[in-house]
Amino acid sequence: MLEKDKIVQLVEDHLADTSLFLVEVRVASGNQVSVFLDGDEGVPISSCAEVSKLIESTFDRDIEDYELEVSSVGVSKPLIMPRQFRKNVGREIIYVNEEGQKIKGKLLGADDEGFTIEKELPKKKRKDKEPQEDPVQTIPYAKAKEVKVQVSFKSND
Repeated sequence: MLEKDKIVQLVEDHLADTSLFLVEVRVASGNQVSVFLDGDEGVPISSCAEVSKLIESTFDRDIEDYELEVSSVGVSKPLIMPRQFRKNVGREIIYVNEEGQKIKGKLLGADDEGFTIEKELPKKKRKDKEPQEDPVQTIPYAKAKEVKVQVSFKSND
């Protein structure tokens, strides 16, 4: 079976000093290898092909029979790395907290410890005298079960 750590090191070394970065490598039973890339300005298909060729030239298929897929993470995948959070600042997200509650809001910032969100608060009636909670919250990555970018098809026209 191919060693995940060797693939990770190979790809990270190759992508160093580029706008692309490795998000995840999976090696499943039967040597099914999946490599997921992301980039500060997206991931061109040519970069996926380049990484695929690099892996294929490094690991001999005659010695290690494997199936390889190299792709970008795509919009349906959750954010898992601080760099992914930083590149999506300003976008709408949905995160699932420790209690399993889904919270929508705008991603305001991110660092190595967590991310800051401006939550959508429910609209309150004028008669309601209860103070509203602060919509801006900083959440440590460990406290978020899952975070996804909310895809919007609204036109900015």
